[in-house]
This record gives sequence, structure tokens and C-alpha cells, in this order.
Amino acid sequence: MLLPSDSMPEARSLPPRFLVIGCGGIGGVVTGALASSGQDVTAVTTNTDIFSAVMARGLTLLGEGGAVTIRARVELGVPDGGERFDYVVLATQPPQVEEAARSAAAVLAPTGAMICLQNGLCEDRVAKIVGHDRVIGGVVAWGATMPEPGCYERTSAGGFTLGRMDGSALGAFHDPLVHALEAVGAVETTGNLRGKRWSKLAINCAISSLGTIGGDRLGALMHHRFVRRLALELMTEVTEVAHREGVRLEKVSGTLDLSWIALDEAERESAGSPSLVAKHALLLAVGFRYRRMKSSMLSAIERGRPPAVDFLNGEVASRARSHGIRVPVNDCVRETVWAIARGEKPSGLATLRELYAATGSHGA
Repeated sequence: MLLPSDSMPEARSLPPRFLVIGCGGIGGVVTGALASSGQDVTAVTTNTDIFSAVMARGLTLLGEGGAVTIRARVELGVPDGGERFDYVVLATQPPQVEEAARSAAAVLAPTGAMICLQNGLCEDRVAKIVGHDRVIGGVVAWGATMPEPGCYERTSAGGFTLGRMDGSALGAFHDPLVHALEAVGAVETTGNLRGKRWSKLAINCAISSLGTIGGDRLGALMHHRFVRRLALELMTEVTEVAHREGVRLEKVSGTLDLSWIALDEAERESAGSPSLVAKHALLLAVGFRYRRMKSSMLSAIERGRPPAVDFLNGEVASRARSHGIRVPVNDCVRETVWAIARGEKPSGLATLRELYAATGSHGA
């Protein structure tokens, strides 16, 4: 069992070994960055097309300077030769995170930790498998996509926020983890990971889910006023549930204050108050900053995988029920995403307009 953070040794005697499970957009970029910076990293995929592509030509990272090829070790499944890894980076979609954690538990070093990079609140699920003291949460403030197997493109800049859901400090023992992930982007640590997680959850319940339903990148969707209004309604509902959960929300990427952006009763009825105009303007700015971002949930549906909506809007709806409050927009979004996944509805602006009408989100 991992020692408590306050009794950790001050430093590791050897460089850490990384096992990245999942070779989608996030996992592929993390693996490529770790490998290119000289870290000992092994990537795991269950997708034979990705495995074959990486084995044949390495990981291809696309950027403004052109394509870069990086050679990295990739395995079709978790290695079973007695190896041990200091950090298991869980980069799967949320529906696969528990299976990934179980498959890698046996190769986690005695003082190792699993890093949850999923959206949603997956740390508690993984903790039931390996223990709370062996789980570190990583809030990802950037986006990536995989346009073809083994080929990765970052769609926005950013880094990570690392912490534990119980608020305990990571300690100097995990400095090598922080240093390694800086190859991807800036890393900060927090004593309020729960607040960061819920703030990111609010964003994803809007951005990822509406991107899935709209079937387009964020920049294009946020040009539509009714889409921004839906996003505001979704984030308002999540913020209310978070407050009922006793969560102290944190700003996302240091700028997006969910407590401010949530609509009050007057704004829900307003036709265009100055504060409401300011909130729409902020969402336009967010849409521009992340204009190339494509919903990973939409990508999952396109690959025939189940969407993560139950870990986002569905999680919010479940917790809302436990507090006796209603979240009708999140409920309707969850139902719509599953209808798209089952092939009952197409993704696109028409479906988003149908959602807008069905939820009564008619404010300006």
C-alpha cells in the first residue's frame, strides 16, 4: 500500500516508469511528449489499427511546424511479464476507466499511483480498485484529436492540474511526475481538486455534450446564440448541484468563474441584460480559444464506442436527484446523446435546435 503523502520519501532513487493506457487523442499526445523528452514510457491500446500504425511508423504528432514522428513502445494490452510501473496514466474514455484500472492494478509499483485524466469524477471509481491513496487526479486543460490511427493533433494549448480528491498534498515524492508532464504543458498542483473537477465537469457538460449533439467543432457552434444559451443553462444546473454537494468551485484555466457565469433568476427571464451580454461574450471568447476542439464523446460514437454522457450530464442528474432538485436541460442532453449513439437521431444543428425548443431555454 502506498505510504501517506506526509510520510513519503523525499525523492525516488530511479527515474519513474510510465504506463499510458489509451491511445486516443489525449493518450497519444501524452505518450509522444513523454517519449520525446526521454521518459521511460509504454503505451497500451486495445485497438489493432492504432497498434499496427504506431508499430509501423511511430506516433505522428501534427503541429504548426508540420508532422513529427516519435518512436515509442506500444503494447496491445497491459504487459504481463512481471514489469512494474510507477505511474499508470489512465487516458481512456470514462466508460473504460474502471476496466483499465483493473487491468493495470497488478503492474502498479508498490509506491505507484494511477493518474486519472478523464473528464467527470472518475477518481472515486478508480479508488475503489486501488485505494484512495494511490489515485491522483489530473484535470486536462487542453484538447487533442486523432484524425487517423496513430496520428495526433493538439486542438488547443494548456497543461494539467494535479491533486487528490481528499485535498491532501502530493508531496515532493511526486515531483518527477510534475516534471515529466511539463513536456506536455504547464502543471499546477491544487489542494482543491474537487473544486477543479466540478468546474471542469460543468464545462464538459456543456461543451463536450453540445459538441456531440451539434456534430461540429466548438468554434463553429459557439457562433450561434441559442447554443450559447444552452451552454449557460447546463452550467447553471451543474453549479447548483455542486453547491449542494458542498463543493468550492475553482476557476477553469484561471479565468472561467462558474459561480459568476451561472444564470440567476433575473437573467433566466431577461431579454438582454448587461450581465447576460457579458456572459455570452465570454462564451464567444471560449469558443474562439478552443475553436478547433472536437468533442471526444463524438469521436467515441463515430468509432462505435459508448458515449461518456453518463459520466457527465448523467452524473449531474443522478446527484441532483439525491438532493431533490431538477436539472431538466442536463436530463434532455443525456437522452439526446444516447439517441444519437443508438442511431435514432443525427448529430447537427437541427438536433440542437430541437433540444433548445424541448428544454424551454428561450431566454436571450
